Amino acid sequence: MAQNRNNREQDDSVKVIQIRRVSKKTKGGNNVTFTALGVTGDKQGMVGVGLGKAPTVVAAIKKGGRLAKRDMVRVPVVNGTIPFSVIQKFKAAKVLLKPAPPGTGVIAGGAVRAVVEMAGITDVVTKCLGTANKMSNVFAAFAAMRSIETLGEKKHFLNTMNAADKAK
Repeated sequence: MAQNRNNREQDDSVKVIQIRRVSKKTKGGNNVTFTALGVTGDKQGMVGVGLGKAPTVVAAIKKGGRLAKRDMVRVPVVNGTIPFSVIQKFKAAKVLLKPAPPGTGVIAGGAVRAVVEMAGITDVVTKCLGTANKMSNVFAAFAAMRSIETLGEKKHFLNTMNAADKAK
């Protein structure tokens, strides 16, 4: 049983994208905390993003990983790529994800690359527009993955409805 649990933890590894030191002025002096942005995934279509805030770096990373595992989405991966192009905006960041033919590889910046690789996508072209902020770009890429998931569900629903109508 312990071995099974270790395999599951290895599958859901957390990739830390950014660690920030945050200092707040208080009446008693400075209050120093850390934020850690992490991405987790099983490399088979599931991916999650989490932002952990804690007094120590290790605690912030663990919290970010826990939050990422809590909020995961399933991305439809078709032949190693996404089924269609998507543009998603989050605050100042705008991310473009385009499907690519097999053998292209992952063409992406560092922050978006982590999200795409953790989802298990092997061939995709991405472009970050608007800002170079890693946190905004990661959340925009995650929102794009979420929109792919919901549009994929909508397409499946419409296909089943059309098949039912044709059967009548």
